[in-house]
Amino acid sequence: MTISTDDKQDFWQQKSLEEMSKSEWESLCDGCGKCCLLKLEDEKSGEICYTKVVCRYLDMDKCGCNEYKDRHELVPECVWLKLEMIEQFHWLPMTCAYRLLSEGKPLPTWHPLVSGDANSVHEAGVSVRGRVLSEIYVHPDGLEEHIIHWVE
Repeated sequence: MTISTDDKQDFWQQKSLEEMSKSEWESLCDGCGKCCLLKLEDEKSGEICYTKVVCRYLDMDKCGCNEYKDRHELVPECVWLKLEMIEQFHWLPMTCAYRLLSEGKPLPTWHPLVSGDANSVHEAGVSVRGRVLSEIYVHPDGLEEHIIHWVE
């Protein structure tokens, strides 16, 4: 599948996050699914630990939400990346376009906007495809058993 936006090509190199249209903002998502990983936070250190457990609504093959429009009603704690939260983007994976651009870094060559191919994120091995387990199979008290270290 080829990626296209309704705005100028390479907009992410020419505009700040604040200047982007809604469609440009949405197209920054590379479709890796890492934001759907359940996370644990160490109360003392504030360190975020990722687990290999994902939200029940994630399509684990396509790495997209099956309930995207209703996700915040179904899962109130679901990640909702807003421009007003830019100072909190440090907790996002180091490969996330929102974090990269907020830090003044370029998008990687496998990012669909750069490659022109929505599958490039999967082909590069950056997505959660084939590496996760739905939360419906994990007791909430057992999340610590599923902590991972492969999220960059």
